[in-house]
Parts: sequence; structure tokens; C-alpha cells
Amino acid sequence: MMVRADVIETKSGARLIGKVTKIDGLAITLSTDYAGDLVIKQSEVVTMTTDDARFVRLSGGTVMAGTIAPTADGKIQISGDDGVITTTVDKVASTWSLGGSDPALAALATRWTYEAAADITGKTGNSEQFGTAVSARAKRIGPTDVLQFYTTYNRQEIDGAVSSDQFKAGFDYSNNYAGRKSWYVRDEAGFDRVKDIEFYNLAAVGVGYDFIKKERQILTGRFGLAHRFETYGSPTTDDVNSAGFDFGLHHERVFRDAKLVNNLTYTPAFNDFGNYLATHESYFEVPLVNPQWKLRLGVSNNYVSQPGAGVERLDTTYFTRFVLSWQ
Repeated sequence: MMVRADVIETKSGARLIGKVTKIDGLAITLSTDYAGDLVIKQSEVVTMTTDDARFVRLSGGTVMAGTIAPTADGKIQISGDDGVITTTVDKVASTWSLGGSDPALAALATRWTYEAAADITGKTGNSEQFGTAVSARAKRIGPTDVLQFYTTYNRQEIDGAVSSDQFKAGFDYSNNYAGRKSWYVRDEAGFDRVKDIEFYNLAAVGVGYDFIKKERQILTGRFGLAHRFETYGSPTTDDVNSAGFDFGLHHERVFRDAKLVNNLTYTPAFNDFGNYLATHESYFEVPLVNPQWKLRLGVSNNYVSQPGAGVERLDTTYFTRFVLSWQ
């Protein structure tokens, strides 16, 4: 049960009690015992009261530490050691705790995040099966750009026969240069011995657009030019060395602590549009008891329209993956 509480009053007459955890100029997040986190449109809030002192930034740039209380004429007062400021709820751009960091400065800071993931599968009895997949990713997040490095190795055996033996490593850089618009460059290289690919490299550069760009959801489309290079072990399979198009779609939706991610790419070759690569991955991620550890459940598909001799076009992998992330 909360001993101290904040109060928000809306235009509709609702009086909500909880703890204000965030104000960003568009919405107020109120943590409650009875309904979890409530996100209220700031434009619908008439007045508010906070129990604890905090830093408040107004839309004009003024910053003051103090508590917030309503006035008789429907405004709010910020009262602190430096005096009193009278304003309105819609003028509050952001708030943060006295021991915290200014969100405006934090948004400009560059930070690195890291993750390592592994899954191991096994079966004995009528058939013997063993497989392992490991991956790692490092991401540098700046105010307007994101740089990622990643690598993955996957090996599976069924009754002594190798059903998967693939490795890849690459990088992806995107720069959000204006509003919803961005440009990107990416490169990936590796091998797939089951598909008889001794070495492959896929490089691409192009532009992106955020069809949805919200705090908890993003949908980004990409279009660019690519170069695809593949060498095969079998002399009966022609190597690939061609320019082409690069299409991509990335969707991410955050549900409180959980996350849903979908990725889709399509890369046709210029010299033969019937020769293309298509990849897809979807996964749902939930935190474990220690939030640094997460469980990722998903499916990935890799489709090659013109594979090597004796190789299926489509590879589908279902995975349950443990992920360790840190900063």
C-alpha cells in the first residue's frame, strides 16, 4: 500500500492517485497499485499534485526543483528553495528525480549495449539429435544514429548427420537525418556448409522511412541497392556475383517488459530477378527473474530461390533462446 501519493485530475473529472514516474510533454505516466502504469494524455490533465520534490523543465527551458501543487484558478505551482513558479500542466516538458539525470541530456548521450545468446537442443531414443546456436551483438546508440555489430553460429546434427552448419557476421549502420527519414549501410558475410555455400557476402546501402515512430512501437521500411556474392563448393552450381535491390521491413512493439520483433528482407539480383534471397525472423522476448536475462521464443526463415544442387529452397528454424544483455 502506498504511503505517499501523487494526484492527477483530468478534464473529464477523474481523480487518479498513484506515483508520477514520467512526464515528457505529451503524456504523464502514473504508477498505481490498482492498475499498474497508466499513461494519460497531458492535454487531458487539468491539474496535478506531487508529494516529492523533483526537477521540472518547462517548455521555455526553465528548470526548477520543487513540488507541484494546484492553484485556485486551475493552474499549478512549482515550489522549491528557489521560490515559486506558476504555470499550467501543458507547459511542463519533462520531470526527473533529484538524484536522476536530465532526460534531455540523456537523449543526447551515446551509449553501448551488449547481448549474448545461446540455445542448446538434444534428443535421444528413436533418433539422436544435438544442436547448439550462439550469437552476440554490440549496439552503439546515439542521438540520431545506431551502429550494430553481430555474429551467429548454428550447428545441428541428427543421427550423426549434419543438418545445419552456418556462420555469419556483419554490421548495420543507420542515421536518422531528418524526422522519419534515414539512410543506412549494411554488410554481412559467412558460410553455410549444408547449403554448399563456401563463402557469401551481401552489402547494401539505401534509405529508410519510419511509417510508425512511437516510444513503444516502430515500423521502418528500407529500400536500397545491394551487391550479392556467393561461391559454391559444387562445380555444377554457378557462383553468384551480381548487383541488386535491397528491401527491408523492421517492426518492434514493446509491451511493458516484453517485446515483439519482426524482421523481413528481400534481395533480388539485377541480372536475374528470379534469383533472390528472402529472410524472415519473428520473436517474442520476456524478462526472467533477473531482468538482464531474457527468454526469446521465435521462428526464422531463410529462402534461396536458386539453391545449390540437392538443397531445399527454404530453411525454417524454431528457437528458444536465453539472452544475457548489459550496458
